[in-house]
Amino acid sequence: MVTRKERNKARKIRHLRIRQNIYGNESIPRLNVFRSNANIFAQIIDDTKGVTLCSASSIDKELKLENGSNIEAAKKVGALIAERAKKLNIEAVVFDRGGYLYHGRVKALADAAREAGLKF
Repeated sequence: MVTRKERNKARKIRHLRIRQNIYGNESIPRLNVFRSNANIFAQIIDDTKGVTLCSASSIDKELKLENGSNIEAAKKVGALIAERAKKLNIEAVVFDRGGYLYHGRVKALADAAREAGLKF
């Protein structure tokens, strides 16, 4: 039987494999997604400096979400991260799905960020 710990270990290995090809710099930073059972988080990262430029999550007070682990919450987080990126004059990013399948909440976050103006 595959346990939760083994599935997360496999996801981390997938993420490392993805990160060998994905790199965010000052002009095109990396949009990273982390999905937990209860919430979803997004960060825009400049890998050359190793700095998080902006972030958004389903636990942000301004979103006022009751449930942070559904597709609607992911859409709101995607729109919020795009809005915060626009304030920093970031128009294009490289999408890092964090080893998760591009499906469900991860896809909803990405689509909402695209609709709000981020290009990737």
